[in-house]
Amino acid sequence: MCGTGDDYCGTGCREGPCNAGASPPTTSDVPVADIVTDEFFNGIISQADASCAGKNFYTRSAFLEALKSYNQFGIIGSSDDSKREVAAAFAHFTHETGHFCHIEEIDGASKDYCDENNTQYPCNPNKGYYGRGPIQLSWNFNYGPCGESNNFDGLNAPETVANDPVLSFKAALWYWMQHVRPVIREGFGETIRAINGALECDGKNQNTVQARVNYYTEYCRQLGVDTGSNLTC
Repeated sequence: MCGTGDDYCGTGCREGPCNAGASPPTTSDVPVADIVTDEFFNGIISQADASCAGKNFYTRSAFLEALKSYNQFGIIGSSDDSKREVAAAFAHFTHETGHFCHIEEIDGASKDYCDENNTQYPCNPNKGYYGRGPIQLSWNFNYGPCGESNNFDGLNAPETVANDPVLSFKAALWYWMQHVRPVIREGFGETIRAINGALECDGKNQNTVQARVNYYTEYCRQLGVDTGSNLTC
């Protein structure tokens, strides 16, 4: 349960007064658009092959348009905190999509991402809830609420995430703000856990963990900020 004070207001507190009356968190004075420059974005997507579907789908302008719906992304804390959050997000985007090469999960249509026990967001048997977009949104229990938050039918039209580049980034930012932002201060390793911990963390797949860390480290270097501690999970 959530309450007030530091004992209650950490990771996982999603409702309740928490630190009611406390000073609001500091915000960075560096706009995300000034961090995700053309040079930064193009430096990633330029590494995708010309034949990649994502090459003509993902754009910096689509990301910035999606950002208008999630304007708390990358602004909490110091300017260094902002840069680390951007580096972390784009490290995961890079890993999940192969430098923005893939819009949809490879062989995703052949995989079952329906949690039939989730009655709040029941699966449409004719649809697949496999990975799509920069963060490869998956499962009916993610598509349902993501659609509700972004004005599309996530359960009956999950393919929308792969057809609309702005909405594709909105889906990624939705997942980030819901599931990753709450642990961002615990280090990059916890962001890995929030995205794919069940398959990668605690020694399950050290190679993919290290690949994500390598991207994050490189993007922090490009943005001129230290990585912080707790890089792996």
